[in-house]
Amino acid sequence: MTSEPIGVLLAEDQAMLRGALAQLLDLEDDLRVVAQVGDGGAVVSEALRTRPDVALLDIELPGRSGLDAAAELARALPGCRVLILTTFARAGYVQRAMAAGASGFLAKDGPVESLVEAIRRVVAGGTVVDPELARHALREASSPLSERERDVLAAAEDGSTIADIASRLHLSASTVRNYLSAAIGKTGTRNKVEAARLARDNGWL
Repeated sequence: MTSEPIGVLLAEDQAMLRGALAQLLDLEDDLRVVAQVGDGGAVVSEALRTRPDVALLDIELPGRSGLDAAAELARALPGCRVLILTTFARAGYVQRAMAAGASGFLAKDGPVESLVEAIRRVVAGGTVVDPELARHALREASSPLSERERDVLAAAEDGSTIADIASRLHLSASTVRNYLSAAIGKTGTRNKVEAARLARDNGWL
């Protein structure tokens, strides 16, 4: 009696890449792509509908980042393993991915064979992290920012004023200033734009 193939959900905003990857994975006898989404906001609903064994999530997705989707998916469908795929090889992302409940983190430029093997390993209960990223993650300190400081910095990235940020996050202007001041101090930068850029470059946002 043959076992059921491993069900895979693909979350990738580039349709051509998503389609090509789906075709390659479907060539494997023990894998079957059961869902494809191009928006991070559709990950959980589609996963609940199709019940995949593993979800391959890009980090940079419209609607909701792959990291946020991974955290929500861990709560909504604990049996689904998560592999993060990204072109953004930042150690801070590895730390955040694992904190969000992901079982693996791979760079997109790796061979398909490595991805296929990673899928099998995480479904079997293992953890897979790109070796180079793992070395960086071990060397780098964890993010010094609190969750609220990250939220405020992320809102400041587009140059929004303190009033705009306060309105968007439902905080007072003085509270936003305090969070920004703390984030600037922790990152050793001169202003909120520099702090947001450094935090983004380190994978803290």
